[in-house]
Amino acid sequence: MIRIGIVGEIGSGKSYVSKNFGYPVFNADLEVSKLYKKDKKVFKKLKKSLPDYFKNFPVSKNNVLEAILANDKNLKKIIKIVHTEIRKKMIIFLKKNKNKKIIILDIPLLLENKINQKKDILIFVQSKREEILKRLKKRKNFNKKILDNFKQIQLPLDYKKKRAQFIIKNNFTKKSVKYSIKRILKEIL
Repeated sequence: MIRIGIVGEIGSGKSYVSKNFGYPVFNADLEVSKLYKKDKKVFKKLKKSLPDYFKNFPVSKNNVLEAILANDKNLKKIIKIVHTEIRKKMIIFLKKNKNKKIIILDIPLLLENKINQKKDILIFVQSKREEILKRLKKRKNFNKKILDNFKQIQLPLDYKKKRAQFIIKNNFTKKSVKYSIKRILKEIL
């Protein structure tokens, strides 16, 4: 099994690129969303760690955002709780797809949390800053301060770019992304 990790800036289109590979994708953001909606154990841990912000189940994204905005340390507490569960979900995903030729790991903190393996192929998704900002502002819960908090816990983009074996310049057109993916797959298969 070839593991492909998709890395890049928040809002650069990593999930969009991941979906276009046509192979099974582990989307960590989607899994986090499911945890907040369905996992009472995660809720109880969040409530115990940050009782002022987590009072009701299911966990609302607004509660998460409130907690992060209130104190920089809260983000690390939330990540510690949530990422333990996300790792378990990823292990289940990997076992379920062990016979697939390729799997895609769309995990925002892939390198930061040392989830990648040495032989993983890393692809850096690069987009123009103004395109990224335009797309982020369209998101329902966009908040510049939260974006800055997340950027503080991420490795520098230059480092991620250097670690990647491939770069996809995402101009948010399906044609260019598909072409880049086809070229990469041809090289690695």
